[in-house]
Amino acid sequence: MYGDSVDKRERLIESTRELLWERGYVGTSPKAIQERSGAGQGSMYHHFQGKSELALAAIGRNADDLRAKAEAEFAGPGSVVERIAVYLRRERDVLKGCPVGKLTQDPDVMADPDLRRPVEETFGWLTGRLAELLDEGRAAGELDRSLDPAATATALVAVLQGGYVLARAAGSPDVFAKAVEGALGLLATKEN
Repeated sequence: MYGDSVDKRERLIESTRELLWERGYVGTSPKAIQERSGAGQGSMYHHFQGKSELALAAIGRNADDLRAKAEAEFAGPGSVVERIAVYLRRERDVLKGCPVGKLTQDPDVMADPDLRRPVEETFGWLTGRLAELLDEGRAAGELDRSLDPAATATALVAVLQGGYVLARAAGSPDVFAKAVEGALGLLATKEN
């Protein structure tokens, strides 16, 4: 019975993650979550006090996954620019958008401090981690000393998130790829 309970909780969280990515918070009804997860209303309210608590668990899981994937790439082999390139070029469902970034367009998520927090913290972490890498690249002589790590890290995050928006507008992931390659081209230029 314990195993079934954990399984239902996981199915509820995973179903909510998918629905939030597809439909946003308002479009993710408890009924849709229950249908997708195969869990009944009793199971949902046994594990979570309501939609908001379940959404928070799902958003937190998305944020944790984003951080874990990014950190694995940032800590991998190669130069700073090579590691950032691996992160930026990683295969993504570009036309679906970023599961964390899309939430910034959801007024109900942004209006709720608890739901907003993991989104804000994730982008803060990502920007900070990229700034650390860029500073490491400057110290190693790989990047120009005049490069501002914090500003450049913010620009890289903006390129990714903006790339998703432009690709969705164009209906083509090629736009995202061009944005990434443009950003990497700027990093590759080093004053001698």
